[in-house]
Order: sequence, then structure tokens, then C-alpha cells
Amino acid sequence: MSTPRTSTSSARFAQFKLVLLGESAVGKSSLVHRFAKDQFDDFRESTIGAAFLTQTVQVDANTTVKFEIWDTAGQERYKSLAPMYYRNANCAVVVYDITQESSLTRAKAWVKELQHQANEDIIIALAGNKLDLASERKVETATAEAYAKEAGLLFYETSAKTGEGVQEIFTAIAKKLPVEQVVNRTRVPPKGVDLSRPTKASSTCNC
Repeated sequence: MSTPRTSTSSARFAQFKLVLLGESAVGKSSLVHRFAKDQFDDFRESTIGAAFLTQTVQVDANTTVKFEIWDTAGQERYKSLAPMYYRNANCAVVVYDITQESSLTRAKAWVKELQHQANEDIIIALAGNKLDLASERKVETATAEAYAKEAGLLFYETSAKTGEGVQEIFTAIAKKLPVEQVVNRTRVPPKGVDLSRPTKASSTCNC
């Protein structure tokens, strides 16, 4: 389990494990690449197993959260591998496609699984992706929002293509994480580093 970390000074640096779940082709990889690298590719290949990326969020003037992100494959044949990635995760983003009703049904199943089998304190956010295709919408915002409220989830609609809502959902998660409960202490990143910029390199892990 990723243990939050901070320094003895007023500046705080905490690290948390985040997992992305959802049906295939809802845009999980595109969403996380927009967040981590500020890039979008119309023809991104399906993830095999899972991919690993990192990115930081500046929560406030004194607090930086680093996400260790596991982007899982959505194909049914990889479903049995998911517990390897959400086990001990501090937070999760469950993604559905606003143009596909069935993807919300699958997202609800992932949420239920997380709530029963993952870390009991896990923070879950529901992301309605492909907001740029709003003209083809099949899932109304109010419907998904009502479900998220009932299930105790953060809720945002996003567009990996335009970037709309992407930074907002990860920032909202970062603000909910228990940075105040940090026990271990370490040195913060060197002064002068712009933590708001995408990381230059993110590794992939085809498990």
C-alpha cells in the first residue's frame, strides 16, 4: 500500500495509489494520458493488462499529492487481474462513456466490487467521459449524478479529447485524501520544480 509521506517543514508531499477501472473503450487510457502528459491520441491502442503512470497535483500552497496510477484493461478477459491493481489502492476513478448506457451499468458493477473488496477507506470517483460527444449522449448527467450521490462517489463529466474536467476530477480526489494522517516523513521535491507540469516520462507495464 502506498504510504502518504511528508516533510518536517510546512511543505507537505504525499504519495497515493490510484486505479482506473471501466469497460473497454470508455477512454480510461486517454483520460489518464491527458492528465499525466496533457496529450490525446484519437487512435490509442487498447491497454493490455495495465499501464503505469505518475503525476502530481498541487492541492494548495503547501501540499502536493503524487498519484501512482494503474490504468487497467477493460476487456473481459483481463477482469480477473483487476484485484491485483485495486488491492491497497487509496483511490479509484471508475469511467463510463456518456454515449453508451451499458458502460454506466458496468461502471456500477466496478463500484460495487470496489466497495466490497478494496480498501475500506478507498475514495471513488465516477467519471462520465467523452463530454465532447455530448450531441450523442445516452446517459443524462442528472441520472449519473444521482447514482454517484447515492453511492457516496465524487462525480465529474470529462473529455479526454478537450481536457474538460480532467484536472478537476484528479484535484478533487487529491483534496479528499488523508494527507493530514501522514506518519512517515521525507524530503519534499527540490524547490523550483513546477509540479503542475506533466511528467516527462511515464513507464508502461504490460502485465
